Amino acid sequence: MASCDTPVSRTPAPHDIPSDESRESRHFLATLTAAGPVPRVPSPEVSPDDGPLLERLADAVTASDAPDVVFALSRHGRRGIVSGGTALPPPLPRENQRYEIGSATKTFTGLLLARLIRSGRLSGGEPAAAFLAGGRPSGANPVTLAHLITHTSGLPALPAGFVLRGLPAWTTNPYARFPDDRVVDAFLRHRPRHRPGTRWRYSNYGVAVLGHALAAATGTLWEDLLADQVLHPLGLDGTTLHADGSGVDALGHGRDGVSLVPAFDAGGFQAAGAVRATPHDLLTFLEAHLDPTGVSPPLAPALRAVRRPVLRRGLTHRHVHTVAWFCHPTDGGPMYFHSGATLGQQAFLGFRPDTGTALAAVCTRRFRAHDPFVATAYALLAEA
Repeated sequence: MASCDTPVSRTPAPHDIPSDESRESRHFLATLTAAGPVPRVPSPEVSPDDGPLLERLADAVTASDAPDVVFALSRHGRRGIVSGGTALPPPLPRENQRYEIGSATKTFTGLLLARLIRSGRLSGGEPAAAFLAGGRPSGANPVTLAHLITHTSGLPALPAGFVLRGLPAWTTNPYARFPDDRVVDAFLRHRPRHRPGTRWRYSNYGVAVLGHALAAATGTLWEDLLADQVLHPLGLDGTTLHADGSGVDALGHGRDGVSLVPAFDAGGFQAAGAVRATPHDLLTFLEAHLDPTGVSPPLAPALRAVRRPVLRRGLTHRHVHTVAWFCHPTDGGPMYFHSGATLGQQAFLGFRPDTGTALAAVCTRRFRAHDPFVATAYALLAEA
C-alpha cells in the first residue's frame, strides 16, 4: 500500500473525469443493484498441471527476483502453484505463508460494500459524514460511500499531516502512526478542492475513510465486519488483518532483497491495505468471482456486481473501473486485476472470465524502479 498500485503497462493514471463519466460514477448504485448474472464466455478445459504452464509459472517466479515468490494459478478450479526465491526456503513452505497484499485489500472492501448494498443495509449514496460526524449536516455536495470506493471523492492520496506524523517511521511503518481517530478527524476537517464525483484520483485515504464509515453504519468493528460478510462466507481461514507472531506470516524485505522489514501495520487505513492472506486463500477469493453461485451462493449477487463497470475515464474511455477492480480488454473479454505493495511485499490479483483463469502472485521485496514483479504477473494473466 505504501506505493499504492505498482505500475504495469496500461495501468490507469489519474485524469479528469469528463462530464459523462461523472454521471456514470453517480449512477454506480444502479449497477450494483442490477439483477441477473454476468455473462461468461465458455472456454476449453485446461489444467494448470500441464508442463508448459508450470514452466511459465516457474519462469515468472525467477523473473520476479525476490527473496520469496509464489505464483498461484487456477483454471476452471484446477490449481497450479509454483514458489521459489533468492532466499533460503523458510521453515514453512512459501505457498502456506500469509503475505501482505497492500492496496489489493481494496478488492475485499469493494466486495464488502457491494454485499451491504445488495442486502439492503446501505444504498451507497449515503454521505460518509452522516455516519462519522454524529449527525452533523453533510452539506450540499457531500462525499458519499460511492465516491469513496470509486476514488472520486476529491480526497488526496493521503490526509493532511500524514507525512509529518509518519516521518519518524517512514522506512518502517508510517501508517501505524496515523490511527483510526486521526483518519476520521482529518476527513471531517477536509474541504475537497473539487466537487465529489467530478474527478478520479486514486486515494488510500478515501478507502480508509470508507472502512470507518461502514463500521460506524453497521455498529461493527471493521475487522469483524469484513470477517462476517466476506471472509467466513468464502471460507478464508488463512486471511487476517494482523501479523500474529505465529510464524505463518512471510517476512518482508527492502529494495535490496536482503534487509528485513517489520510486519506492516495499516493503522487507521485497514480498509485500504491491511489484508494478509495465503496464496490458497487468494485463489479461493478469485475463484469466487469466476463462479459466484457455485462457490458462495450468499455472496453471489455481490460477486456479480463487482464485475460490472461503474466508471470509464480518459479521452477514449479506455480506463474502466468496477467497484473493486481495474479492468482491461483482451481478445477474449475483460481482464480484472488489482496490485498492491507495502514497505516489504508486493501482490497481484487478477482473473479472466473468458478463460476461467485466476492468478494470485505475491513476493517479499519492496517495489523498486523497473521492478519486474507486477509486469510479469500482468503479462502472465493477459496471455493465459
